Amino acid sequence: MVRPIHRTKPGGTYFITTNTWERRELFRKGNLASILEQKFFEYRDRGFYLAHRYVVMPDHLHVIMTPGGTTTVEKAVQLIKGGSSHAIGARFPVWQPGFTEHLVRDDRDYMEHMQYIDFNPVKAGLAEKPEDYPFCSAHGNFELDPWPVASGAKAPLRAGTILRRG
Repeated sequence: MVRPIHRTKPGGTYFITTNTWERRELFRKGNLASILEQKFFEYRDRGFYLAHRYVVMPDHLHVIMTPGGTTTVEKAVQLIKGGSSHAIGARFPVWQPGFTEHLVRDDRDYMEHMQYIDFNPVKAGLAEKPEDYPFCSAHGNFELDPWPVASGAKAPLRAGTILRRG
């Protein structure tokens, strides 16, 4: 199987998606979703990346992150996936190999991906409002990092801001 080449930009912010093995709904169980959240923020707290937004869906994970100065996107995702698999104690594959990433270009792109993450559980019928879903940044369980805006760009919305679709 050929794996895609990830083109990364130093200091770039990325929207990342990774799926569970065979799209199994492993994270429908709250204890497993909590383990994934804890690992995501543990590696953030250790300085491997900044965490701007996330949602743990039953069969996939979306995050917006900025890798640290000595961390690649690949390493950051490897830490999250490997760390959560180990903490879960799985004797089976938890994650599909690989992931997709999108380099966030500007404020508009950042806000569109924030909305996508926030409303993913609503669209999937898991919650009526983003803040009702317990395993996401909109719920407010964890402090998020501000987006390091490129020079000259307008500052994005605060990390806790929920954008409502009209």
